[in-house]
Amino acid sequence: MIIADTSVWIEYLKGNNDITGLFIPYLRKDHIIASSAIFGELLQGVRNKRERNIITEFWINLPKVDEHELFIEAGQLSNRYKLYARGIGLIDCYILAAALKYDYALWTLDKKLLDTIDMLNNASFK
Repeated sequence: MIIADTSVWIEYLKGNNDITGLFIPYLRKDHIIASSAIFGELLQGVRNKRERNIITEFWINLPKVDEHELFIEAGQLSNRYKLYARGIGLIDCYILAAALKYDYALWTLDKKLLDTIDMLNNASFK
């Protein structure tokens, strides 16, 4: 499964051909998993009823991350690796925690988040 973060969803919804060409096959194969944090961010930025309806339809139809205690784990992850000091907020830590906990791929266009993923991949999680 793949968690596409808000930056990827925004580019997909804007019709960015580079992202859309990659994103649609994953959607069709049910490889994209939804997170309430990401969809909350998307809904926060809607400009009209049409956009809200599109995002809500995706939310209704996509498989969901099991989010039990995930924000607590995100806070612990942030504290352990001092991610807040690296400019990584709690929502991004939440997405990272979900990816780590459930072995999901994380798809982001955010440079800070990409750098953090590299740093965590090189860290010991034992």
